[in-house]
Amino acid sequence: MSFFKGSPEDADHWDNEKLGIGGSDSDYNSNSIRTPLLRWRQSALLLNASHRFRYALDLRREEDRKQNLRLARAHAQAILAAYLFKAVGVQASEPPPSSSGDFSIGLDQLALISSDHNVSILQQYGGLKGLSDLLETNLDKGIQGDAAGLTKRRNAFGSNTYPRKKGRSFLMFLWEAWQDLTVIILIAAAVASLALGIKTEGIKQGWYDGESIAFAVILIIVVRAIINYIQSLQFQSLQEVKQNSCGEVIREGRRMEVSVCDVVVGDIVLLNIDDQVPADGVLISGNSLAIDESSVTGESRIAHKDSQDPFLMSGCKVADGNGTMLVTSVGINTKWGLLMASTSEDIGEELLGQVHSKGVLIFIGKAGLSIAVIVSVVILVRHFIHHRRAAGKEKVGDALDVTIKNIVTIAVSIIVVTMPERRTLVSTIALAHSVPKIMADKVLVRRLSAFETVASTTIICSDKTGTLTLNQMAVVEAYVGGKKIDPCNNKSELSPKLFSLLLEGIALNTKARVHVLEDTGDIEVFGSPTEKAILYWGKKLGMKFETIKSESPVIRVFPFNSETKRGGIAVQVSESQVHVHWKGATETVLASCAWYIDATDQLVALDEDKRLDAKKAIEDMAARGLRCIANAYRLYDIEKGPCNEEQLAQWALPEDDLVLLAIVGIKDPCQPGVKDAVQLCQNAGVKVRMVTGDNLQTAKAIALECGILGSDAEATKPNLIEAGEFLALSDIEREETVDGISVMGRCSPNDKLVLVQGLRKRGHVVAVIGDGINDAPALNEADIGLAMGISGTRAAKESSDIIILDDNFASVVKAVRWGRSVHENIQKFIQFERSANIAALIINVIAAISPGDVPLNAVQLLWVNLIVDTLGPLALATESPKDYLMHRPPVGRRESFTKNIIWRNLLIQTLYQVSVLLVLNFRGRSLLNLENDKSNHANEVKNTLIFNSFVLCQIFNEFNARRPDELNVFKGVTKNCLFMGIVGLTVVLQAIIIEFLGKFTSTVRLTWSQWLISMVIGFISWPLDFLGKLIPVPATPFNKFFTSFHPRCLSKKKGDSQDSIEELFQVVVDR
Repeated sequence: MSFFKGSPEDADHWDNEKLGIGGSDSDYNSNSIRTPLLRWRQSALLLNASHRFRYALDLRREEDRKQNLRLARAHAQAILAAYLFKAVGVQASEPPPSSSGDFSIGLDQLALISSDHNVSILQQYGGLKGLSDLLETNLDKGIQGDAAGLTKRRNAFGSNTYPRKKGRSFLMFLWEAWQDLTVIILIAAAVASLALGIKTEGIKQGWYDGESIAFAVILIIVVRAIINYIQSLQFQSLQEVKQNSCGEVIREGRRMEVSVCDVVVGDIVLLNIDDQVPADGVLISGNSLAIDESSVTGESRIAHKDSQDPFLMSGCKVADGNGTMLVTSVGINTKWGLLMASTSEDIGEELLGQVHSKGVLIFIGKAGLSIAVIVSVVILVRHFIHHRRAAGKEKVGDALDVTIKNIVTIAVSIIVVTMPERRTLVSTIALAHSVPKIMADKVLVRRLSAFETVASTTIICSDKTGTLTLNQMAVVEAYVGGKKIDPCNNKSELSPKLFSLLLEGIALNTKARVHVLEDTGDIEVFGSPTEKAILYWGKKLGMKFETIKSESPVIRVFPFNSETKRGGIAVQVSESQVHVHWKGATETVLASCAWYIDATDQLVALDEDKRLDAKKAIEDMAARGLRCIANAYRLYDIEKGPCNEEQLAQWALPEDDLVLLAIVGIKDPCQPGVKDAVQLCQNAGVKVRMVTGDNLQTAKAIALECGILGSDAEATKPNLIEAGEFLALSDIEREETVDGISVMGRCSPNDKLVLVQGLRKRGHVVAVIGDGINDAPALNEADIGLAMGISGTRAAKESSDIIILDDNFASVVKAVRWGRSVHENIQKFIQFERSANIAALIINVIAAISPGDVPLNAVQLLWVNLIVDTLGPLALATESPKDYLMHRPPVGRRESFTKNIIWRNLLIQTLYQVSVLLVLNFRGRSLLNLENDKSNHANEVKNTLIFNSFVLCQIFNEFNARRPDELNVFKGVTKNCLFMGIVGLTVVLQAIIIEFLGKFTSTVRLTWSQWLISMVIGFISWPLDFLGKLIPVPATPFNKFFTSFHPRCLSKKKGDSQDSIEELFQVVVDR
């Protein structure tokens, strides 16, 4: 199974067990959502039983994407076949054609080499050496990295980019908005209202209502299209950041990291396990190099690269080993470039807020239509009853036209109130606003839905190196030749043979690349911090890197393996002898050692006393927080080794009977401020656990320093445990132990995966921090996967949801804080939006079935809809995170957006608005002293005052929604310029509507006293909100009171596959 998230073949290889069909929440992982979605999409409601889903796929779009990918592969094959057909006349005996450009070989010839994968064609150009000469590349030092030379190569062979499909235009967003069923109904109602209005009132007066409805609907569509278009531009820029990856090349003899887009033909590219091949090329040298070509060919195939098959394709993954390659084709001239130019990167991701409410929105929309139909029937029945009583006083046709017009107006008003798309808009706005800001906090969100899910995190499983520590390592202690040397670089205490073997192992048994400065002889090291520390220690001992490298050719490399926790290398030192060097975890290497070299260069047996002495040295180093690494070697007879290249590729390096050379202690100081960040997590109800491959004593020392362990008294089982000991427990014992673990040492990738699974079975929402390909399983299994941006490998980043750009644990805390802020902002909007729409719906329905006019017409409610559903999210969903968010417990996995506090606040405001406005509707003429006015004018003034008061109630209530659970709703309001600007704009536009646009909104101008009455009605919502917050609410969510009385909910068993009843009640009550 591939652990690379997003690989095209992933979905086709899942079985039912991996999909988690029929299991509990914890049985699902981030890739196992397809089958549940297929079921849910066929249901009337889309239920989201937990917040653990990172994203949901638009299944139709996903199928289209796969089909497009298959077509693109076919097109790419056809284009490459055309190249081969073009070259079919070139005979093997003919000399290779020359180029008239800046290089001795042309683009067509390189394309033929890359596409045909024929070694004989490569030999026509002189093999690898001849090809490098034609490309003016030194196989050891690479190309010249000056700007002029790079430009010349791009002009001759192209750049490593490909044309991307453009994002959707603004017109596409407008077109999509027009496709909405609700909008179509509103437009149809506008046309009907226009026709009936002209028929009943004449063209001079009758066109106002229909035209006003149409104008208001168009305005809302345009405003929302603008907002969605702006958000799409922000998401596109985020996608570009996500896709911009880096690779390592050699230029001018120096190893450097460059953007993949800057790789040019002729570059020497270094490949390591987990890397993606950035361009087509030819292998220069490799050590057990295995390439996964499935992403390009569509076939699950691992190809082992050597001199017999040296061709590498862009877009493939390095599955194992390492090597270097010469770039021959880039960008659109590669098969991968053709694929990428023909496919879209859009995976159809839906935000959690959208998934949580999508089915419910359909339910609400249908409910609104049903209420509109019922009210229309009531009005129609009332019309016929009235017509029978008033028979002969008016024409039947005229009376019916007026009634139908009223029915259309009222039905449209109800539909507007229940217009369902608003709840997905707030999620989009909240995330689009937050993503650029959180990037400034060194956090890159790869999956937007994970940004919401992170608010529910209860456990953070963090690595030690580079996350809790600085990843700036240096060797500070050394145990060499059976004794501790002080200082650690005192070479006078080392015997000649031991000194020579130790420097040989340091210089050659490393994945890092060393560049020796010609003028000073100093070295620059490019590689992991651990490798750097050991190499710089070797330099201090007097290591001559170039000399050692030239004298001892490498014949076999065994890359570091996280399971065995060591890596090895075999070097030929003479015609008959090979030195096999090993480096890795002290326990693993020391267990394989049987000898050591003493001060007289004698080989001495590593007896039990000496072994205990070495272990004590390791424990002393680990107790001071040092990372311990052991070096060992053994002599091997070359006659016993492999005799050909095929056997060499399969040769397992001997790993027993080793000679211990050195044990070094590497200091890696803790990140500044990490202790405060850990304490902040503890205060927020998020437990931080250290999961590391290091020695348990080292992990304990760092955990105490970081605050994960409060004192030595806590450093006992099960708080402190080794992975092997944890796995040795039975399933029941592991489940009982897992909650108490704070530090786990000597942890392999599988151990980390088992730990995450155990935590999720206990109901925790788990975030895992990883940096290597071995972390991919745990990152996929976790609710939230976080990868390190600096030290993290490509596979870790692709398996993650969030990337920590600065490798700092404090940035993880910022991500949690932002996630909670997004969740709270959505809650604020829900409180604001529901109080307005419930009040409007109740007022209009009661007024419609009662004698008299409906106070809020369709145009007025469309304006309210614009305030509440478009301007509201902009004002409320863009609040920056506050410090108090990290003093609250995590958002529950099953917790709905509408918690009890939100229900209390919105019910108080709704009851107040409904009560006041209904009193004005039925007693407004007497209360406002309008009884002596003409009936029509009095009704217009009364309805205008109701409309104005209702809008001002929403403006004042917008302040209340800022702080749902705080008495002071004005705290920090002046610092939010966007909020204040939207409130000010709404007030100004409302005044313009009342005073100057009466014809379109069916309103009249109000006097200053009537404006004052409206202001007072709105203002009362502030003290009412203050008093309401003094009312306590139960801790148990309201929906639990409903589900607890349902017999199926009482009788259902844990893990039952038909456990959706509770969620159904939750969502229906919630919405």
